[in-house]
Amino acid sequence: MSLLTVPALVVGFVLLVAGGELLVRGGSGLGRSLGLSPLVVGLTVVAFATSAPELAVSLDATLSGSPGLAVGNVVGSNITNVLLVLGLSALVLPVVVRRQLVRLDVPVVIALSVLVLVLMLDGTVGRLDGVVLVALLVGYVGSTVVVGRRAGAQAVPPTAAPDEGPAPAPRPLTDVLLVVGGVVLLVLGARLLVGAATDIATSLGVSDLVIGLTVVAVGTSLPELATSVIAAVRGEQEMAIGNVVGSNVFNLTAVLGLTATIAPDGVPVDAAALRFDVPVMVVTAIALLPVVFTGLTIARWEAAVFLAFYVAYVAYLLLAAADHDAVPAFSAVMLGFVAPLTVLTLGVLVAHEVRRRRDAGLPLA
Repeated sequence: MSLLTVPALVVGFVLLVAGGELLVRGGSGLGRSLGLSPLVVGLTVVAFATSAPELAVSLDATLSGSPGLAVGNVVGSNITNVLLVLGLSALVLPVVVRRQLVRLDVPVVIALSVLVLVLMLDGTVGRLDGVVLVALLVGYVGSTVVVGRRAGAQAVPPTAAPDEGPAPAPRPLTDVLLVVGGVVLLVLGARLLVGAATDIATSLGVSDLVIGLTVVAVGTSLPELATSVIAAVRGEQEMAIGNVVGSNVFNLTAVLGLTATIAPDGVPVDAAALRFDVPVMVVTAIALLPVVFTGLTIARWEAAVFLAFYVAYVAYLLLAAADHDAVPAFSAVMLGFVAPLTVLTLGVLVAHEVRRRRDAGLPLA
């Protein structure tokens, strides 16, 4: 471990915090200038910006002759976004959910996750599959912006309180520069943190494989993590969850789609990933709908469940990396017992919420 490792770790953390702050500020201002809600900004501008590392890693792997890495990058990032990023964000402050998320955005993530699983069943995500995924992204972004602007036009414009003075004037150019600067700082901070953490892990005798499965895997999701947590702390809960949902959509369509389109023979899918990791990604997407449906809030206890699942998932990765004898039993318990039990529990919560709303005469969504 070099003398620069600890300073790099500190500087990387500071850059992540500063980048997340700039991105949240710029995204909020840009949304106001365009008449979009924080949720729509999080689903589009902020989500795509924080997914830049995943796109860069996947395209670089494809051009270097290793397109198969894109599958692990996308699947691992989507699992991390829901279980770790959203879990920590909601643990900081319970996340309030808009009805648009329940009616449109989360179902889109679930549908895309299932579609990607189906496309992977033949062992490859081909070029035609990639074109379809990119086309779906264009349609999703277009519909999200249209719905967001329509909702913004129907909303009553906020008025400043007497002691707060007039509302701030729109400054789109400044907001764009803040977004760009935030992305740059996030990428630099993530690189410094991953490099320093890898150096520390190596000095402690941790294998390269374990480092790759933990430090590097989380590293590409650090921008989402920093941005969502900062958004939650600043009270921009809609942007926090919009960032997670939008990033997952972007990963499944743009990152995987563009990679499959560029790769001459498409993107190969590892059999082990198809047996375990991809189904886990689908289950986490499905589990997200009941959570956001119950009370239109992601409570702290639900966030704690997400984090517990993430710990279990990382434990599986470490066991698999060590080729431990407990891997078959562990994966069987996760897929055959824990995941169905979780979905069943959340289903019971949804049924209870539906009955409560009907008895109170409230809309279901």
